Amino acid sequence: MNRLIQRLIATSVLVGGLIMGFSHADEPIVIKFSHVVADTTPKGQGALLFKKLAEERLPGQVQVEVYPNSSLYGDGQEMDALLVGDVHILAPSLAKFEHFQKKIQLFDLPFLFDNMEALDRFQQSEAGQSLLTSMEDKGITGLGYWHNGLKQLSANKALQVPRDARGLKFRVQNSAVLDEQFKALRANPRKMAFAEMYQGLQTGVVNGAENPYTNIYSQKIHEVQSHITESNHGVLDYMLITNTDFWNGLPENVRNELTDIIAEVTVEVNNQAAALNERDKQSIIDAGTTEIIYLTPEQREAWRDAVRPVWEKFQDQVGAELIEAALQSNNPQ
Repeated sequence: MNRLIQRLIATSVLVGGLIMGFSHADEPIVIKFSHVVADTTPKGQGALLFKKLAEERLPGQVQVEVYPNSSLYGDGQEMDALLVGDVHILAPSLAKFEHFQKKIQLFDLPFLFDNMEALDRFQQSEAGQSLLTSMEDKGITGLGYWHNGLKQLSANKALQVPRDARGLKFRVQNSAVLDEQFKALRANPRKMAFAEMYQGLQTGVVNGAENPYTNIYSQKIHEVQSHITESNHGVLDYMLITNTDFWNGLPENVRNELTDIIAEVTVEVNNQAAALNERDKQSIIDAGTTEIIYLTPEQREAWRDAVRPVWEKFQDQVGAELIEAALQSNNPQ
């Protein structure tokens, strides 16, 4: 039995179970929220706030179970678990969606967005919002974008100019764009699960990585990397997603209240992300184990020029108009 048939059968069972389950008003609807990072990160805090508000505002109707730190499913299993209904809400990195919607690869293009304000403008635009509903034919409904922060390069040597990355092995997510990003720098990308990153860096299986400060600190990456370059070269954002059949099968009043809660939590998560990154950056500085390198505008532009061919390589998959819309977001009206 192939995976597609398995998913169809599981979805039928899921929908049937929902219909039966929702008919018993005395039993709360259990919503399993699984993620791969620590509770202290923006995503972790968002998941806990969602649980708190959902159970407060829908008492007896909804019970939210949060599973952090890959305690239920890891990077490689969580999407399949969502599609068959074993979990109900995820917040995967945007890099995880290339097999479901090629256009979402836009967010992995390096040095595309100048800052978080530009990213916000794009995500709130019609083009950005359209990506949330672009996978419903595959059983995935996007509920919002959650920030984690801009990515920084870390390594066991100083990375000041693009040629400094040559020959290094960088841990990457399972993303074709991120593969090409490091190949453009003549470095060697190595796909590795998030939970395995610390050990990989500690043992030398990989020499470097890219993460926001919150992930660097929460996963103790600064303890096994001597240098961090504040490159702000990409975004590590998440799309909050749910199983489309599960979501559409919820009682309307419950779905509407959860939609309002998610909108509120999204604002809070995104407001906290910058503060948490600054806090964790300072904690890394205070630890004294890692030197932070700050690029000059000229150095940053040299990095951008080095990886710009990646934009062209993925233009047909992402769409030239979508890339142009993203670039336009760098210019506030």
